[in-house]
Amino acid sequence: MSTTTLETATPGRPLRIGLWTAQILIAFAFIGAGFVKLTTPIPQLAAMMPWAGQYSETFVRFIALVDLAGGIGVLLPALTRILPRLTVLAALGCSVLQVFALVFHLSRGEAEVTPLNLVLLALSLFVLWGRNSKAPITPRQF
Repeated sequence: MSTTTLETATPGRPLRIGLWTAQILIAFAFIGAGFVKLTTPIPQLAAMMPWAGQYSETFVRFIALVDLAGGIGVLLPALTRILPRLTVLAALGCSVLQVFALVFHLSRGEAEVTPLNLVLLALSLFVLWGRNSKAPITPRQF
């Protein structure tokens, strides 16, 4: 009678590199967008993003904070290995935000800006899938 041991397959290097690359791209995009929306005066922002001039400043700044939180959350917990599960939740939040952004822009007849939303949605879903099931980050032991 032989004893069988079950071993957990470790994720391959290409998958891990792809996930880190996606996380960095998402962080760059979301933090950059959030910073611009948070620091640019509304009239200047409206010249770049017409919708920003049609909603309250509070709403625009709130979206900026959501962008910043998503960008930081998708990268920092994984990098520090402190509560890395937050990376999965941030990827979920970024995915939901992109679905809302797609609906928002399409309802306004702004289909020309949606390719970026689709790319960010795909990257966010990839990170959500990868960090949730295929290559989770092990929490740091204190």
